[in-house]
Amino acid sequence: MIVHTQLNDGTPICIREVRGDDEARLRKGIAELSQRSRYLRFFSGMREPPQNVLNALLDVDGHEHMAWGALAEELPGDPALGIVHAFRDKDDRKVAEFSIGVIDAYHGKGLARILTAMLLLDCEREGLDTLGVHVLAENEAALSLTRSLGGEYAGQDRGVMHFTIAIPQALSVLRAEKDVPGLADVFAQWEQREG
Repeated sequence: MIVHTQLNDGTPICIREVRGDDEARLRKGIAELSQRSRYLRFFSGMREPPQNVLNALLDVDGHEHMAWGALAEELPGDPALGIVHAFRDKDDRKVAEFSIGVIDAYHGKGLARILTAMLLLDCEREGLDTLGVHVLAENEAALSLTRSLGGEYAGQDRGVMHFTIAIPQALSVLRAEKDVPGLADVFAQWEQREG
């Protein structure tokens, strides 16, 4: 499935499932993150993650690992602007670990919410009901997003805060969101496909 929408500033994007042949896009996107953003996302400032991390991020099957990426179709090479993942828990099949990364130049334009909506819809279809989130205590943007989606604090360990997000509640929040017009396209195109 491909969803066409736009960011808050009018930048056209398409969102699609991550594929194994997206490695070059993923590498380039991670390299374009500021050192601070890489640290907040990966808990490390590494410029390029090890191959085993890249392999895990690209090993998407739509059931155990769901991942969606946003591409700038109007730019040469359709570069990646952001990516979102859910890794299903091996013990509790209704829970998945949630992560998201957005290139610095696209922060504050609604992309995190748009990508999150796509992932939540996919997770709901796959029978998941809860996302687990691990956020560095200093990552104010991620904490704000998590809390806005109804994230419930579940503890902290060595500066990493743990939250759970109820998928139905988070979807309700995003459906009601008026500050990110692109969300309406996500929900409408998803419902058209699934309907």
